[in-house]
Amino acid sequence: MSVAIRDPRFAAVVGDAVQFECLGESFLFTEGPAWDARAQRLIFSDIPGDTMYQWSRAGGVQIFRQPSNKANGLTWDRVGRLLSCEHATSRVTRLEPDGALTVLASHYEGKELNSPNDIVVRHDGAIYFSDPTYGRLEYFGVPRAPQLGFRGVYRIDSGTDSGTDATGAPPVLLADDFAQPNGLCFSADERELFVNDTERMHIRVFGVRADGSLDGGRVWATLEGPGDGAPDGMKIDSAGNLYCCGPGGIHVFDRDARCLGVIRVPRVAANFTWGEDGHSLFIAASEALYRIRVRVPGIRVRVPG
Repeated sequence: MSVAIRDPRFAAVVGDAVQFECLGESFLFTEGPAWDARAQRLIFSDIPGDTMYQWSRAGGVQIFRQPSNKANGLTWDRVGRLLSCEHATSRVTRLEPDGALTVLASHYEGKELNSPNDIVVRHDGAIYFSDPTYGRLEYFGVPRAPQLGFRGVYRIDSGTDSGTDATGAPPVLLADDFAQPNGLCFSADERELFVNDTERMHIRVFGVRADGSLDGGRVWATLEGPGDGAPDGMKIDSAGNLYCCGPGGIHVFDRDARCLGVIRVPRVAANFTWGEDGHSLFIAASEALYRIRVRVPGIRVRVPG
């Protein structure tokens, strides 16, 4: 079956069933899908393949950037520049219109970051990212010992409300009590930040203060069920339902942390994003890239242009 329904409301959010359309395969491990509404294309990473790809209806799958420094999570800043978490270099970078890379973060208190993993941007241009150690492992990165003694979540301040300048200031450590922080997303009103912990198999929720700092951090939900997979990519739809990769596929929770059901992906799902009209869900799943249709549209990153 393509779905495992745990609550009847799942059908109104996702559907009674879904059809998986394979848009590409024979990758090594796909990650970080980000929809580019201006060009009507999807940008995604193949971490071990050291390549970023683009997919469009017209052109199919094509190379976007190679090498990619084993990029993982991707998103857009508030003026439409692509941000990348690089496993091989332990950096957060920004792709400029001329093709140059600007380093936004690489160190904390003089020590290399572990390996930035997933990334989101607030309305004021502030950048939030997770920093586990997966990019210091064989295959998914470059083997090397961590310099930091913790795995944290950070903020990079933009410096301006428009988000045009996020360089110069060091990253601000927001939380350091994770085993392996991974996927993160804001609530629709940005008053809360959800961060999952892959090793502990749960999702935590923090309050977001006006200055961008965090408070709280209680466990919001635990991901359980049959099948391979663990907490990874995570996003909120337009009705406030939270989607998170986990055992067996993508778990869908309501606003009160009740699991409505699981989209049972054919391969282990690492990340996903909404694109096109908002009802298309693009799923990065191990060696493949899939697309399905859901009933409640997702919240898409707004890119100028």
